[in-house]
Amino acid sequence: MDLSAAIKLRVEYYLKSQNLKRSALCEKAGIAPSTFSSFMNIKYALPKLDTLLHICEGLGITLGEFFLDPIFDEAERD
Repeated sequence: MDLSAAIKLRVEYYLKSQNLKRSALCEKAGIAPSTFSSFMNIKYALPKLDTLLHICEGLGITLGEFFLDPIFDEAERD
């Protein structure tokens, strides 16, 4: 699995587990919905690290917690 797909799956996991809509996460994270959509809806887009940090803050987790999943052990470059 490529890295962008792994990140998107992980974000979707947290959205579902916290019963959050994308718009609510954007508001909590302080990022524009267009920024969020630009990497969630484009096949090979990767978020900037600072954007991912804001997303994690909006989810109430650290970057370490976000990446603490076996999905990233096998992730490949896009």
